[in-house]
Formats: sequence, C-alpha cells, structure tokens
Amino acid sequence: MITYTLKIEALRQETSDTVTICFKQPGLKKVKYRAGQYLTLIFRINGRRYIRPYSFSSSPGIDPFLEVTIKRVPGGVVSNHILDTVNVGDMVEVMPPMGDFVVDESTLNSESQIVIWGAGSGITPLYSIAKYALEVLKVPVTLVYGNRDFESVIFLKQIKALQEKFSDLFTVWHFHTQLVVEKEHPNVIQGRISSDKVLAVMNNMSSIEKSYHYICGPTGLKESVKSALKQLGVNDDFIFSEDFEIVKDEKDFENIITRSVTFHQNGQSTTVEVVKGKSILEAGLDTNIELPYSCQTGSCSVCKALITNGEVKQIGMKNRPADLKPNEFLLCCAHPLTNDVEIYV
Repeated sequence: MITYTLKIEALRQETSDTVTICFKQPGLKKVKYRAGQYLTLIFRINGRRYIRPYSFSSSPGIDPFLEVTIKRVPGGVVSNHILDTVNVGDMVEVMPPMGDFVVDESTLNSESQIVIWGAGSGITPLYSIAKYALEVLKVPVTLVYGNRDFESVIFLKQIKALQEKFSDLFTVWHFHTQLVVEKEHPNVIQGRISSDKVLAVMNNMSSIEKSYHYICGPTGLKESVKSALKQLGVNDDFIFSEDFEIVKDEKDFENIITRSVTFHQNGQSTTVEVVKGKSILEAGLDTNIELPYSCQTGSCSVCKALITNGEVKQIGMKNRPADLKPNEFLLCCAHPLTNDVEIYV
C-alpha cells in the first residue's frame, strides 16, 4: 500500500476528550476523497508501528483542510499519543482515503431524504455526509445523535450553525442519557436511541420509503435502528452502517484453540503463537512483525495474505471480498484451525 505524508495545519478542540486534526492539502496532487470515507494514520510509538483509520469529518469541495476527528480512548495507545503529543507543523504518514460508507448520488431524486443515526464519536463520518448532502446535494437531512449530555456533543456549534443555515432542510434530534429535558429544548430527548424512540422519530417524517439511512456507533445503536427500520418496511438496500470493530460470536470460537502460525515476509520466516480470541493479524503485530493493515474490520482488504498451507477460519467478516483469490485471506478476521499454517505477506 502506497503511503505519503501530510502536514498538520491546525488542531481544533471539539470537547474535553476530542480533537480534530486539520491537514493541509498537498500543493501539487490534491487528496481526493468522498464524504464518509476514512484516512489511515501511521505512527511509530515506543519503537512499534501503529496504524489507525479515522473517518473524515471534513467534506470534499466544502472544507479547505483534510480533517479527521479523534476521541481519546482510555488506555488507547494511538488516541492518547495524538491528543497528548501531536502538534501543529508535524508531518504524519497516511494511506490513501478508503471506505464505502458513502452516499450513492445516482440513487437520489427530488423526493429522497437522508437520515443519519449516531452516538458519541460515531458522528464523525455522519457529519461529513450531512454537510455534503446539505451543501452540495441539497437533500433533506435528519440527524439523530446520542450522547451523555451537551458537554459531550462533538461538533455542537457546527451542528447548530448548519441548523440555522439550512432550517428548511436540516432536522436534529438529540438524545442525552444524563439530562433533565427542558421545554425550551423540544428536540432533546432523555435516554438512549432505542427501537421505540427510532419509531417515534420516524413517525415525524414523510416519505419513509424514500429515506436513506446511515448508522455509525455502538453495536446496540445499530441493532436498535435496524430493528425499527425493518418494522417500518425500510429496504435493506437503503440502510448503511460503518463498523469500527468486528462483531464476534462466541460460538464461532468453539473449535478454535491456541496455535502457532509461520509468517514469510521479505525472505524471513517468523513463527508466532496465536492465542484463542486473537486474530492472526493481532498475533503478528504483538510480535512486532510489520504487517500491512488498516480498518481491522474485514472491509478494506489491506491485510490480505496468501496462505499456502494449513487451515484458517474467517470470523466476523460480513462478505468475502470479490477480489480475494481462493487461497487469500484477510488476516484481521483469520484464526488458525491447524498448527501448520504458512502465511506469505
């Protein structure tokens, strides 16, 4: 995978634990991306190479900078490194933009509307999509956004500004778990975004059959929204979700035990132990093998590798990518079933 460097032009504090990095567009070859995609950042921390994908919060053709927004994760090596040590003027190694959590403009018409469902830092790609849909596509957008309270709302000022600018196109519903709702905030609802509340929000909308839904947040949010939309008869082809982690079922690991696999890379061979519950990618990275990867959810195919011997099981991968050959596997989803697995990277 090709990488290049971008310069940090500005840092913007969004909340007490969330910051937006504003990268300067290169002078010669501009970085092209679509609203909803992500940028993969690469850092070397304490001698180890870390790769993390962060969704764009900027929108193409609207924002001058390439912006990604990062929330501090307790114990998170990379997020804490970014919030504590990264400075304006730093050069950061990145991969080209990736991701298919985007709006298919060819499917929209004058009756279409977009509904975006998010919680916490899941707002990042949704905010990018909302700006693009309002500013460029001129499509009605409804944002349903869950947080702890107003202080934890990422992009609060920016969302209010969009409401003022597009009062006829942009509707916002806030759900706060720690809040006593007041009459002056009729669109602020106490509690989480449950299936019942999804139905209540949708009852305020017309042309449900023409609505496109984009979901980004915890698994519980996705399940609640999808369950309610199914009750309303919304077609699966109109529902899109972004995954930041692989959803694993304990039953998938019933026939998996700790095993050893051998990596072959650049003429060198390394045998590592893969404990039950960890993917082959995680085991390799823990042994300081520098493997190519990005999303770690089975969607970008950057971590694909050739397996010439032994058996592996793919866990958590929704659909096998069409470009994978029969003996190629995604290491982020791969778990060894035998002790003779040979991997060529």
